[in-house]
Amino acid sequence: MRIQRMMSIVKKELIQIRRDPPSLMMAFVVPVMMLLIFGYAVTTDVEHIKTAVMDMSKSQQSRQMVSVFKNTGYFDPDIYVENFSEMTRLLDSGEARVGLIIPRDYAVKLHRGEQASLQLLVDGSDPLVARTALSTAQVITQKESYDIKIKKIRQAGTGGNFQPAVDLRHRVWYNPDMESMKFNIPGLVGLIMQNITVLLTAFALVRERERGTLEQLIITPVRPAELIIGKMVPYIVIAFVDVLIILGFGVFWFNVPVNGSIVQLLLFSFLFLMGALGLGMFVSTIAKTQLQAMQIGFAIILPSVLLSGFMFPRESMPQIIQAIGYALPLTYFLQILRGIILKGVGLSYLWQDVMMLTAFVIFILTLSVTRLKKRLD
Repeated sequence: MRIQRMMSIVKKELIQIRRDPPSLMMAFVVPVMMLLIFGYAVTTDVEHIKTAVMDMSKSQQSRQMVSVFKNTGYFDPDIYVENFSEMTRLLDSGEARVGLIIPRDYAVKLHRGEQASLQLLVDGSDPLVARTALSTAQVITQKESYDIKIKKIRQAGTGGNFQPAVDLRHRVWYNPDMESMKFNIPGLVGLIMQNITVLLTAFALVRERERGTLEQLIITPVRPAELIIGKMVPYIVIAFVDVLIILGFGVFWFNVPVNGSIVQLLLFSFLFLMGALGLGMFVSTIAKTQLQAMQIGFAIILPSVLLSGFMFPRESMPQIIQAIGYALPLTYFLQILRGIILKGVGLSYLWQDVMMLTAFVIFILTLSVTRLKKRLD
C-alpha cells in the first residue's frame, strides 16, 4: 500500500465533498441544530399544566387554594368557568388538562372546622401529565390541609381532631387507568403514517432524475401540478390501506377502541396523508440524490417524534420550541387522533387542528408544485 496513492484518493474525496454543499451542511449544521432543539424539548418534567377553575365559593379561602396551586409552577389555573358544561368543553377540546372545582360551601365548612372538599378532574389521555397532576395536587391539598388545621388549633387553644381540613376527590377522564398503551397507540398510528408516506414520496422525483427519465417527462405536455398529483395518487392508495391495517391492529390487537366517529377519523387521516405525501414530494423537489432525500426525510421525521407531543408533553417545552412544533403536521394530527380515539370528540372540538392541518396541506402542495415548475422551466 502506497501512501501517495491513498492520499490521492483522500484528495479526490475531499473535492467531491466540497462540491456537495447540502451533504456538508447535513454533516455539520444539522447536528448542532438538533442538539439545541432537542436539548430543550426532551424532558420528562411536567410543568405549567393548563388548568380550568370553577370557583363556586368565591371566597378568600378558595382564592388562597387556587394561588397555592399556581405558585407550585406545575399548574396554570388561569381559565375560570361558571358551569360544569364549560369545564367539560375545555377538557374535551384539550384547552385544559385539569379541572379544579371548589364547591359553594368550601369556606363555610372550613370556618366551622368541618372537612371541606375539592374535586379534581384530570385528562388521562396523557398518563405522564395525569400522574404528575394527581400526585402534585394531593401533596398541595395535604400541606394546605395541615396548615389550616394547625391554624385552627392555635386559634382555639385546644387540641383538635386529626381529620384533614380539605378532602381532595379526583376523577380521571378518557383513560381512567392511565394506561400508557392507550396514549401510545394513537400516537404511533400518526407517526407510522407520516414516516412511511414521507419516505415513499421523497424518492419519487429523485429516482426519475437518477434514471434519466425526468428529462423525458419535461419534454412532454405534462404540467407540474399534473406530475405531482399523478405521482402522489398511487402512494395515497398505499398509505390509506396502511391506515386501515394500523387502525385494525390498534383496535383488535392492542384493545384500544375508537370512541369517536370512524368516518371522521378516516376523513382526517386522508387529509393528513395528503400533507405528509406533499411534504415528501417537496423533499423530492429539493434533493438531488436518493441519499440526500433520505437525509432530509430523517431530518423531518426526528423532530416530529420529539416536538409534536408524541413522546414528551409540549407544555413543558420553551415557547420557541413549541412554535417549531406548530410547523409540523403531526402536531395537529396527534391532537385529532387522541381526541377521536380516546375522548370520542368530533369536529366541533377539533376544528382548529383540522383547519391548521388543511392550511398545511394547501401550503406544502402549492410549494411543491411551484418548485417543480421552476425546474421544468
